[in-house]
Amino acid sequence: MEEVENIIRILEETKVALKAKNTLKLKQLSDQTNNTASRTQDADNIAVAVIVYSLGKILERGYVENLDVVVRKINEVIKSAKKDENLLKKNLKQLRAEIGKTSPRMKKYIQEVFRKASINKASKIYGHGVSMQNTAKLLGITVWELANYAGQTGISDAPESKTLGVKERIKLIEEVFG
Repeated sequence: MEEVENIIRILEETKVALKAKNTLKLKQLSDQTNNTASRTQDADNIAVAVIVYSLGKILERGYVENLDVVVRKINEVIKSAKKDENLLKKNLKQLRAEIGKTSPRMKKYIQEVFRKASINKASKIYGHGVSMQNTAKLLGITVWELANYAGQTGISDAPESKTLGVKERIKLIEEVFG
């Protein structure tokens, strides 16, 4: 697994942001992790980005009733990551499940937040230049969901995702090889 130290740092800062109920900080932490995930295409970084973003949305909407349980579980994930990187993936899945249990009456809504968070994070990874198919596969969503969301947000129109036309390519080659 790549970037374990980054994941541990993000989770440590997530605990602080959760205790302070700082949803903006959670979004920023998620974006930081998303940038790492875009570069490494590491499933664990992607899972953390989705979890942290989801926690921010869940907190923002008031769906979390047992915040202490989530913080305790994050502590367990951090401890396990420090001891054995191989346990991290399993413990991240357990963390996600634990978050779903924090508000039994809102379980359905929390699951929807996770789904939308996955699509949102996928669009950002796609915006960093990872192919749509690879991005969808990494986040466990369909290409259709990603394409639909990316089309609505205009992420595919970002300058980084545009290619040069034939004339521009020839001009660039002529400039380079003069």
